[in-house]
Amino acid sequence: MPLLFQRDIGSEHRAFTPTAIRKLLINALAATSLTNAGGEPLTFSPHDFQRIFVTDAIMNGLPPHIAQVICGHRSIDTTIGCKAVYPVETIEAHRAFIARRRASRPGEEYRTPTEEEWDACIAHFEKRKVSIGTCARAFGTACIHEHACVRCSLLRPDPARRARLADIRDNLIARISEAEREGWLGEVEGLRVSLAGADDKLAQLDAEQTRRGTATDLGMPTFAQITTRTSEVGEPAP
Repeated sequence: MPLLFQRDIGSEHRAFTPTAIRKLLINALAATSLTNAGGEPLTFSPHDFQRIFVTDAIMNGLPPHIAQVICGHRSIDTTIGCKAVYPVETIEAHRAFIARRRASRPGEEYRTPTEEEWDACIAHFEKRKVSIGTCARAFGTACIHEHACVRCSLLRPDPARRARLADIRDNLIARISEAEREGWLGEVEGLRVSLAGADDKLAQLDAEQTRRGTATDLGMPTFAQITTRTSEVGEPAP
């Protein structure tokens, strides 16, 4: 895999060892003649750079769990422990980051919704409930099937309403027979589209019921047999 710190040894690319990186840092800092607050030569360990990165990133708004992924830490406590960053400071830094982001966006995007907008939003979710299930169309979009819900792929049928859906299917069959008998051929075509939709919704409910009621036998776990290879001299190979 790609290595950030690597060197050529023969025909191979090998990673620098932690000891080698530490020596390179010490030599580089010694050449700068930098000192710490006590006047002693400044020293860094490789891990110090991770602590600097985590502290700077979190204090500038990066969510701690994202820093955790970048650093490869198994626990977010390790990420927070990379520096004395307290939870309150993290929250305040993230809020400040969000505030800066919002300041760069048009102000109308974050205005308080009007009463009419709230009413429209609430009404949308109230109107999603229909007699045979729930309509899943996106907010603010019109019904493409003119409220012929049984035809719509966005209708999620409710298992508790299966009997009503079956009644609708039976009624459609009766209406198709009547239309064919009376010669209403234009109506037959539309009724057949609705009938296909009703049959599809019933099939969805039946498939879901079958899936939930069917147990899958995973069998009993067994130990895999381990075979040993025999080398050319007749001894088991490792």
